Amino acid sequence: MQTAQGSGRVRPGETIVGDEPVELFAGRDVIEVLVANTGDRPIQVGSHFHFFETNAALDFDRQAARGFRLAIPAGTSVRFEPGIERTVSLVAFGGDRIIRGLRGMVAGPLDADPSDSAGQGDDSRGDS
Repeated sequence: MQTAQGSGRVRPGETIVGDEPVELFAGRDVIEVLVANTGDRPIQVGSHFHFFETNAALDFDRQAARGFRLAIPAGTSVRFEPGIERTVSLVAFGGDRIIRGLRGMVAGPLDADPSDSAGQGDDSRGDS
């Protein structure tokens, strides 16, 4: 069996990469926010969770985080311990920028006017 480039044999688990460095989040806005866990339990947030909709016990500038997720590798997460503050990097969502599910605080296009009730769900939920 040949490799995709036809240069030798395929080895199980082999990864073939290009010569150029990979630039993460190219062309996307990246911001930093200070986050404090004001609750009494650890809170873990996954890599692709809409940070704006995280647990209400996390204290940070939610409006600044609207449309952003953690700037960490896919499938990983960040744990916020009770009473601890930490700064995290957030990257803007790409693609069609439509958020569904989660806590229902957006429930539609991220770029819709947040004051438009059709573009924003109920943000009065507690620690869901």
